[in-house]
Amino acid sequence: MKGSFDSKAGKKGFNPGTLIFVAVIVISVVIVVLKNKRQYEPVVAGKPAIDFFLVDLDGKLRRLDEFKGKVIFLNFWATWCKPCEDEMPSMQMLHETLKDRPFEIVAVSVDKDDVSVVKEFVKRHNITFTVLHDRKGKIKDAYKTTGVPETFIIDQNGIIAEKIWGPRDWTRHENLITIFKLLENGPAPAESYGS
Repeated sequence: MKGSFDSKAGKKGFNPGTLIFVAVIVISVVIVVLKNKRQYEPVVAGKPAIDFFLVDLDGKLRRLDEFKGKVIFLNFWATWCKPCEDEMPSMQMLHETLKDRPFEIVAVSVDKDDVSVVKEFVKRHNITFTVLHDRKGKIKDAYKTTGVPETFIIDQNGIIAEKIWGPRDWTRHENLITIFKLLENGPAPAESYGS
């Protein structure tokens, strides 16, 4: 009879295999997302600084964590960047002013050229703070920088206290507030750092 409903033909059976397959797919996606979460998280104030190894201009392998316990001024720059060049003299003054304090400037050149280009720039500008060369851009990418110069002020516990986009005059008091607070009072709880 047309129009009648055959309960056996119209009823779809529950297939546990399909449910398991969907569950495996969902779990796999969640695992991949969680595993790669750090890749997509911004590197901002309140987050731990990412440790890395890079060579200095003498070819010595240096590690960011070797400066832990100090306030670290991590600066990304390039020799071809005019704002970076303008910022360097005030960074050198800051380095000289705080040389007897637990403070370290680590300037990471992102130049793709040979290290000789970076060495010549450093010599020409009489730079005496730590300069590292990130020729392949891996550290720049890990810190998700959007340009140069870009600076991260890292507290004594290795937590980013402030992120600065663009150049600053590091001889001006208003630009040094975070650094001086850390030097005078020590690190604050990570959640207290603004992003």
